[in-house]
Amino acid sequence: MKPSVTLVIPARYGSSRFPGKPLVDLLGKPMIQHVYEQAKACRAVRDVVVATDDERIRAAVERFGGNVFLMTEPYRTGTDRVAGVARKQQGEVYVDLQGDEILLHPDLIADLVEPFLASGAPMGTLKRQIHSADDLRNPGVVKVTTDHEGYALYFSRAPIPVVRDDPRQGPVAGLHFIHLGIYIYTRATLLRMAELPTGVLEEAEKLEQLRALEHGIRIRVWETKHGSLRIDRPEDVPGAVEQLRRQDAARCLH
Repeated sequence: MKPSVTLVIPARYGSSRFPGKPLVDLLGKPMIQHVYEQAKACRAVRDVVVATDDERIRAAVERFGGNVFLMTEPYRTGTDRVAGVARKQQGEVYVDLQGDEILLHPDLIADLVEPFLASGAPMGTLKRQIHSADDLRNPGVVKVTTDHEGYALYFSRAPIPVVRDDPRQGPVAGLHFIHLGIYIYTRATLLRMAELPTGVLEEAEKLEQLRALEHGIRIRVWETKHGSLRIDRPEDVPGAVEQLRRQDAARCLH
């Protein structure tokens, strides 16, 4: 029997770059609704819950019929907020899907859940090939590099790895990968992560997954071909709306 999988969407109202981001309107729905509905559409997940620190987000989720926990404790990161849900709700495996990562296909979640359940790994995440030099250089786009077994060596906002003898410094197929904002953990690993102190690399890069690497927790990374939209700043919204509109139009044609 497969372990039960609970997907948690941490959604804070306060964001230094984009306050109120989960509630931004995208084609008549708040962003958090787009994220939630795609997660619910994945057959590999049993439960989906939003974990928020704000009454406005809770009210928005309740309006579209979603499951939501109001959690006002001062959590350091999304991982710590997901661990807070795990303490309130029993489960065996937890997925942490960042509230600003809009999946363009629910099978993206299955690309993580299904191999993880078969792997025996304590923690996992996803990567996707980088095709754009702008993405490679953009510190808002997190990069990942892995070993031959698919375990993460490092995550960075810098363009890793640097190809020393390439004057273009552009993306190389099979070498440069975006790290997607989705993680999966066993219950024991998730609760251990929440007990660990913030690491120096985590603090420097502002990347919570580096806490795991600094403390010897291995992270298995699988590749997905499915797309997603990441909204970091208000100026990302028009492009995201246009891409969602094109996707809706393509769906209607089929």
